[in-house]
Amino acid sequence: MFRNILKIIFVILLFTPAYSADQNIDMLNKLGKEINVYSKKIVKVDVGDTVFWKSVNPGHNVEFINGGFPEGSEKLKSKYSKDTSYTFKVPGIYAYWCTPHKSIGMIGFVIVGNDKSNLDSIKKIKFYGKSKKIAETLINSL
Repeated sequence: MFRNILKIIFVILLFTPAYSADQNIDMLNKLGKEINVYSKKIVKVDVGDTVFWKSVNPGHNVEFINGGFPEGSEKLKSKYSKDTSYTFKVPGIYAYWCTPHKSIGMIGFVIVGNDKSNLDSIKKIKFYGKSKKIAETLINSL
């Protein structure tokens, strides 16, 4: 029973958006039973806040998905196995993935300024493989 409670707590923490100013997200080979995953799938920040992606394990990067970020914002595609950061200047939802692991579910979202005005464009993104189901769950929780 205790094990089931821990599983429930883990799932809640994994799918609950983090709130604060700047955020740190680890790029990991494994977290719980998941492989190739970001430590946080959804974070919420304010305009002017920075998200730091830390390359804890090699072979990962961060790439904003075409059509998955607000107009007027800059695209991001980091190098592999390198820490990266992005300061958010435009409110809205930003969808991103790890380029080599996008089809196995290594995706995430940043919500800036609690602005969800580009949600329709986020829903139109073509996710691949395992990412389809994960994206659907995450988008429904936004």
